[in-house]
Amino acid sequence: MGRAEHAEGMSDLSGPPFRADHVGSLLRPKVLLDARARHAAGEIDDAELRGIEDEAIADVVRMQGDIGLSTATDGEFRRASWHMDFIYAITGINKVAQNIEVHFKNADGTIDYTPAGLHVDGPLSIDEPIFGDDFAYLQSQVQPGQTAKLTIPSPSMVHYRGGAAAIDPAVYPDEDSFWDALSAAYRQQVQGVAAQGCQYLQLDDTSLAYLNDPAQRAELAEQGRDAEHQHERYIRQINAALAGRPEGLTVTTHMCRGNFRSSWVAEGGYDFVAEALFGGLEVDGFFLEFDDARSGTFEPLRFVPPGKRVVLGLVTTKRPELESKDDLKRRIDEAAKHVPLEQLALSPQCGFSSTVEGNALTRDEQIAKLALVAETAQEVWG
Repeated sequence: MGRAEHAEGMSDLSGPPFRADHVGSLLRPKVLLDARARHAAGEIDDAELRGIEDEAIADVVRMQGDIGLSTATDGEFRRASWHMDFIYAITGINKVAQNIEVHFKNADGTIDYTPAGLHVDGPLSIDEPIFGDDFAYLQSQVQPGQTAKLTIPSPSMVHYRGGAAAIDPAVYPDEDSFWDALSAAYRQQVQGVAAQGCQYLQLDDTSLAYLNDPAQRAELAEQGRDAEHQHERYIRQINAALAGRPEGLTVTTHMCRGNFRSSWVAEGGYDFVAEALFGGLEVDGFFLEFDDARSGTFEPLRFVPPGKRVVLGLVTTKRPELESKDDLKRRIDEAAKHVPLEQLALSPQCGFSSTVEGNALTRDEQIAKLALVAETAQEVWG
């Protein structure tokens, strides 16, 4: 069945995730990077930096609306890292001097990302929503027709980054007690942002995508972890974190294989986790990377149940070259052989700037890719 036959009589997708959507992070403008450097050098104070961030965010929200996107994020402009800024803000988690080493790959070789490590050394809680003030400012800037999206790391990321070795046994003597506390803290976060009026929350996750890679599973097994069943635990705990979430809050997850300065960590299709993930994870939609052969085929989408939305990440954020609209439509048709077209949407495969450094493309190239997503989605779904 072709695209037109699928779409005939189909109602518009009025809520998130939208037919044209994006993951969240955007390239930081030079004025903001300069301001961060001046702040680090002590030349400007916190208030002046925040004012510069405010102006940059207002501008990027307008840009998203101007090119036809219904989703509006703050580009994660106030963060250095898509996940570590959040994780360090959880009560009971602290930085440690020893860095985590993550080895990223690209066409030219490898580069390392070395954030500070973490240690769970106290009872976990999120008494006030993390990024709550940041999200309130984003809400104040969205225009009619735009929905503000908050992006945060999934609970899995706290565990994947350190495992049992990062948990003080005097605080949590076993992993079950740790997980109970972490999911409860995340429920505080979800309830808190919903009370602020958040209607679109995204849990970003690399762990569930990494676990598709046999090399990543072997690495976990060497650490003594249950690599063959780790994804099942993560799915259960994300569900526990979302238990009792308020009506009117759409929750999606983004499955990422690593994104740092146009480089990546893991490879392989979604086959290993697909049945448990798509059938069991209690979210409303999945942002999935499908921008190159490293991402595997669309076949695992056969496990997506009715009512769940799949946002196809077909436009890469790792390279500046603009994709062909015809190629995107052809690939959407291929995906529609495994999950109905009315359950599909389109986005870039990842964020453009998961860390402050950003990927290797310009602001104009970024805008062209986002506009391509909006135009293609309009032509496919109307």
